[in-house]
This record gives sequence, structure tokens and C-alpha cells, in this order.
Amino acid sequence: MSAGLLASTIGACAPEATRGVTVEIGGIPILLRSGDADFCRMIEKRYTGFVNPSATSAYQFEIELEPPAEPSDEDPRVSKHGPLWFFDRGDFHAEWDSRSRRGWVRQAPSPYSIDTVLRIVHSLVLAEEGGFLLHAASAVRSGQAFLFSGVSGAGKTTISRLAPPNVAVLTDEISYVRRRPCGYRAYGTPFAGELARVGENLSAPFGALYFLEKGPINRIEPIDDLSAARALLRNILFFSHDEQLVGRVFDSVFEFVSRIAVARLIFTPDESVWRLIG
Repeated sequence: MSAGLLASTIGACAPEATRGVTVEIGGIPILLRSGDADFCRMIEKRYTGFVNPSATSAYQFEIELEPPAEPSDEDPRVSKHGPLWFFDRGDFHAEWDSRSRRGWVRQAPSPYSIDTVLRIVHSLVLAEEGGFLLHAASAVRSGQAFLFSGVSGAGKTTISRLAPPNVAVLTDEISYVRRRPCGYRAYGTPFAGELARVGENLSAPFGALYFLEKGPINRIEPIDDLSAARALLRNILFFSHDEQLVGRVFDSVFEFVSRIAVARLIFTPDESVWRLIG
């Protein structure tokens, strides 16, 4: 689809798009417009705590609903042609013009479809500025953010569940790492994991990155930057195969581990592990 056709498609959708919900994640507001009031209310409920009607949108999507599709566990396909991005999966198709910052989504009336679209968009925006999305838990304690990364079953949800009252859990599923002029910051996300709990909508500068392993005692072990970068790259949430952006993500990960305190955290499933953190 050409940029002109995309623009005309958006214009065609606009008369029906009587409502809009601005979802702000990571300090990046995205306006989601739909003519279906029930769908808009669903978005507002799904992203409770991250809806910001007063924010000026950085990006905008018109959403056209289709009949419900069969649940899809396939990976989304993401491709680029010039300034246009195409996102596809069995339950949605989306197109986005990175120059105009506008796009449209044709999807089933499901929160999982728009959830995936938002993750794709944020992953692309973050890649451009030196950040990334990561399969990891993160939390804020004493004004600093701590990231807990690991393979499935390593304990991301467990360590989030064990967090003491003075800890704000940003996420137990998808961590949001953004590079700012003053350094790296972690942000809360509404992308919930096993805890089925939306993260706190706040941010903090990084204190440390921990790679989780379960063990008989709680202890912290050093890890070199190369090993840390390799481990982190295995858990990066990135959908595009665009060589330039993939290269940027690769470079961003190596820079991140060179600037942030990194260690291996071996722990038992007990709240005493938090005595080592912060």
C-alpha cells in the first residue's frame, strides 16, 4: 500500500472514529480511535492506569473491527516497505506510516490483538532511540529500578510476587527500557504476566540488572559484559527483521550492559532474597 493510499484509508475511517483513547506507555502517548463505543470502553479498562486523555498523541491508529477470529498463537509478521510498516497475524492486520506517525488496524474485537500491535510499535520506536522491550520483571525500590531477566521458569514472576511493600512492581512480564538524555530509565507497563496484574505507571533510573537463577541459597555473582549481552539478547522482544534496526538493538544491548551494574542473582523462592536488592 502506498503512503497516499494509506492516508486515504485513514481518512475513510475517520468519520466513524467518534471516540479515541490515548494509551501512554513509557512516556509515549498513542491515540487509538474506533467508532465502536464498547471497544473503546474495553481499551480503557484494559489499560487502566495508562490512559491519559490530556496527553498530546505521538502516534495515532484508526481501528476497524472484524468478526472474532480463532485465537492465534503464531508470531506476528512485521515487514517494512519504505516508510510503511506492515503487521500481520491471524487476528489482525495493521499498517503504519512512520513519517506521518499514523496508521490503521483491522482486527478482531479482542484486547490481545491491540496489545500485540502496541508492543510492536513500542519495540520499533524504542529501537530507534536506543531502548528495547524485554521479557523480564522489573521493580522500583528506593528510587531506583531493578531488572530481573531470565529464561522461562527462572523466577521472574516469583521474585515479583515476593516483593515487599516498599517495592513498586513495574511488570512481571515485559520490561520497558528507554534511553533518555540523563541515562536509562525503566517504565511500568500494562503487559501483565502470570500475576495478571497491571504494572505501576511510573519510572525510575536503573540501579541494576540481574540474571535470575534458582538455587539453594541467595547470593549475587559477577557476570562479564559479553555474557550479559548474549543473555539479554535472547530475551529481547523484537518482531522486525529489518537489518538496520536489528543492528541498532544489538548495539543498544551492548551499550546498556556496559553502563548498568549487571550481576547474576541466585535465589530461593523466599522473600529474603529482597535483602540483597537495592
